[in-house]
This record gives sequence, C-alpha cells and structure tokens, in this order.
Amino acid sequence: MFLVCLCYAVASLLLQMLSFSSGDDTMADSNCLFCRILRGEIPSKKVYEDEQIYAFEDINPKAPTHVLVIPRKHVAGLREAQADDAEIIGRCHLIAAKIARDRNIEKGYRTVLNVGPESGQSVFHLHVHLIGGRKMSWPPG
Repeated sequence: MFLVCLCYAVASLLLQMLSFSSGDDTMADSNCLFCRILRGEIPSKKVYEDEQIYAFEDINPKAPTHVLVIPRKHVAGLREAQADDAEIIGRCHLIAAKIARDRNIEKGYRTVLNVGPESGQSVFHLHVHLIGGRKMSWPPG
C-alpha cells in the first residue's frame, strides 16, 4: 500500500511539473518577472491590455518605440511553446502591429522573439519586442 501511495505521489508531482513547463497556467511562475508585472506586484507603463495579452514599455529601450508584448499565459519561451500556444504567439505579433499603427511607425519596425540565453533572452516568459521609430540596420546584434 505504501508503494502504491508513493507511486501516486510521484506521478502527481511529475504531472504538475509537466503542466507547469508547458505553460498551462496563467501568470503561474511566482518568480517570473513578467508574471509579477501581470499580477500587479511590479509596476509597468501599460501600452495595451486585453484578456489574453499585456503590452508595456521596455525599461531599457533600444529605440524610440520599444514595447514588450506578452501573453498572460506563462510560457517560458518559444522553445517551450506547444501547438496550442500558436494562436497566442500570433496574437502577440498582431497586437505589436496594432501598436505600431497607433504609433505611426509603420514605415519600419521589428518584432523580435529571442529564444534562449545566447540570443539575449533574460526573462523566461515568452515576449515579443516591438522596436521602431528609428532606422534599423541589418544584420541585427
């Protein structure tokens, strides 16, 4: 009986870990900077908000417009995203385009989604950078 209970406990713990890493919970990570912003624990300069998306000014802007567009659902990054996250990832880009229109920077802007520490990702909550309002060069970085 003890072995059955132990197996059940381990299985439950593994299922919780798997559902957490796949991003099933909204604002789930108690240590995630962006989840804390979403919960109102850390202030931000809101640019856009709806039931699925939140956008705010980057605190270290690289251009006159540098907005971060994040899903309310915690997904660590594109690498960790699942097929059912495709719609929300696309929505982040569409909201970035809306903000670009609102800011009249449609002549040129970038949406950037960094993946992993070597790309420069420092907050592990999927986010799209909207960067514009100045001439950009190629290649970036």
